[in-house]
Amino acid sequence: MIAKSMEPFLAGSSVIRAMFEEGKKMAKVFGEENVYDFSVGNPGLHPPKEVKEAINYINNEMDPHVVHGYMANAGYESTRQAVADNLNKRYGSDFDMNNIIMTVGAGSALNVIMKTVFDPGDKQVVFAPYFVEYANWARNYGAETIVVPPNEANGFEPDPEALKAALDPKVKIVIINNPNNPTGAIYSKETIQAIADVLKEAEKEYGHPIYILSDEPYRELVYVDREVPYIPDFYDNTLIAYSWSKSLSLPGERIGYIAIPKKSDNSEEFFNAAVVANRVCGDTNAPSLMQLVVERCMDAQVDIPYYEKNAKDLYKIVTDAGFDALVPQGAFYLWIKSPVADEKELVAAAKDERILMVPGSAFACPGYVRLSFCISNETIQRSAESFANLGKKYFG
Repeated sequence: MIAKSMEPFLAGSSVIRAMFEEGKKMAKVFGEENVYDFSVGNPGLHPPKEVKEAINYINNEMDPHVVHGYMANAGYESTRQAVADNLNKRYGSDFDMNNIIMTVGAGSALNVIMKTVFDPGDKQVVFAPYFVEYANWARNYGAETIVVPPNEANGFEPDPEALKAALDPKVKIVIINNPNNPTGAIYSKETIQAIADVLKEAEKEYGHPIYILSDEPYRELVYVDREVPYIPDFYDNTLIAYSWSKSLSLPGERIGYIAIPKKSDNSEEFFNAAVVANRVCGDTNAPSLMQLVVERCMDAQVDIPYYEKNAKDLYKIVTDAGFDALVPQGAFYLWIKSPVADEKELVAAAKDERILMVPGSAFACPGYVRLSFCISNETIQRSAESFANLGKKYFG
């Protein structure tokens, strides 16, 4: 027997993960080198050398009781201060360790924030297309998700006027994922400022804070001459959820943080409540070894030019095959318009060519598909013939 509350989660089980498992099955049949798996955002680059050096130093030089033992639920003080110092250096902010909570990746950070903010019946707003787990996680805390329709005319940047129309007094959180999964778009300063203006007016009208929850696992992955806006500069009630899964190629290590700006509403009380929520959610604390590792790798990052080359090469292959696609600005995804109304038909046809992609309906945006290009460049090059064959089915 399972709880009835689990039934919606089963019904919405991740299409992305399902495609990932399908890829493993196909590799056994056709050979791994003959399957072009663009389904999951699993970084293909190795972590930078600083990560290995940090692990070796910690294991060889530090007291094992410290490395593998308990610490404060918010995380090691030295790690939290290192995060605060790094943010202050990069953005001119004024964080200290008591504004930072180390978490089990960005997913945990988002859940801790939601646990801290939501009462049953509250609401959050997301902009389609969006990462489907946002709605699942909100449901954990009895909150409803309002989906703002995709703004295709403006390159999938959020539409502030549509946000304004979606708001009501029960909204407590608006999630912004920038650079965006799945579109690869980077939202402009003008868009962020307009969103901030809408929310400031709504806060005055409703008499309570509305938080921008800035989900930032792709912040460092930028391929164009465009700045990723630092949202606390535009809006006081911003909460940051970060992960090193992409910037250091550590998705399986589950290490991230929450940053709570001092100027956000009652930040000290919020910090204390979020620390308790971190424990109540079952994580207790972020992995001790990985906290100490990232503390020593604040300025390290993966080979961004490699992903940039992947983005350009895959975009060319796909558009040469006849498909319309959004030029990737950040993250590591290519967003393609389906030539047929039901993009799942395209996904099925692509499987016949041993190409795995994710339907846009998995992100509340049917009519598109997502390709993840964080794989090897060799795989991207080998996929060209299959994409050409796929294109011939639709464009002749």
